[in-house]
Amino acid sequence: LMMRDWLQDHNCRVVAMESTGVYWKPIFNLLEGDFKVLLVNPTHIKHVPGRKTDIKDCEWIAQLLEHGLLRGSFIPPMAIRDLRDLTRYRRQLVNDRTSEVNRLQKVLETANIKLASVATDVMGKSGRAILKALLAGVDDPKQLAELSRGRLRNKKDELELALQGLFRPHHALLLTRILAHIEFLEESITECEAEIKVMCCPFAKEIELLDTEPGVDKRSAQDMVAEIGVEMGQFPSHKHLCSWGGISPGNNESGGKRRNGRTTKGNKWLKAILVECGHAAGRTKDTYLGWQYARLASRKGKKRAAVAVGHSILEGAYFIIRDKVPHRELGVNYLNEINKKHIIRHHVRRLESLGLKVDIQGLPLVA
Repeated sequence: LMMRDWLQDHNCRVVAMESTGVYWKPIFNLLEGDFKVLLVNPTHIKHVPGRKTDIKDCEWIAQLLEHGLLRGSFIPPMAIRDLRDLTRYRRQLVNDRTSEVNRLQKVLETANIKLASVATDVMGKSGRAILKALLAGVDDPKQLAELSRGRLRNKKDELELALQGLFRPHHALLLTRILAHIEFLEESITECEAEIKVMCCPFAKEIELLDTEPGVDKRSAQDMVAEIGVEMGQFPSHKHLCSWGGISPGNNESGGKRRNGRTTKGNKWLKAILVECGHAAGRTKDTYLGWQYARLASRKGKKRAAVAVGHSILEGAYFIIRDKVPHRELGVNYLNEINKKHIIRHHVRRLESLGLKVDIQGLPLVA
């Protein structure tokens, strides 16, 4: 508070500060209402080596600010920042639940119970009923298999074999603690989602529009809004947004040869969301993004294909939020239509390489 009063007494209008972990947040929250605060990337303001003290760093930042050489990082409004805290916390809770489920499966494997090899979801209705029966002392595989529901009942014979294990009190103790933790995490996720739903009300239109993109569901749309906000004026173009998100290909070329094209560093939370959406879009049918994923996966692998499709999703999100319009499907033949002449020349060369003579003179190049 004394620092804020001192800055006001000296008629300061702009404040620049270095981004250091989370230590900048208390000062930023204190000053953002009264000053224009620039949060600067430390890699952009490196001083001459060998002259490193806190006071000299402050003087150097002040000189750069005075000459207009600083570029502030993107800091969304407080409402978006609060939503971001909740969506990131929800993602961490979901990851913790996944870890606990994996730990539960490990305990079952230790007890020679192969439930995961038969049931698609160990924590589904059938799986939970079987686990509760195990904790209640039921050890007969036939009785346990009778608790199965739905399509799992068609695998009762396999389920009986999978449940023939050596379940001891030691395993019951571990399983009880793990199940209690999973239930606690599920309750926390439900409460967190209810709060997120309330905080997303001002951005309901943007979330609904983002939900029209292939591979993007409502939760992913909420996460994207929490990371990039709803004011695209912060980014000069969609390319700047993709670069900030760490989803752009690397820029490494020398001697006319392109080298390792690793993606740029950026927002790791946004990148994780986009990669998930990329995999989901790859499973869609009759969509441009699904076709793009299939085309790249055959040459580059599924992981790289998901990153590339995630890049396309973020590009689309930029225009969807900026123009307030839904996703416009291009179709699987989009590139084929615009590159028809190139495709014809490509196939003519391939036929000629096989020793065939191809003459397309006088034939129309478009259907």
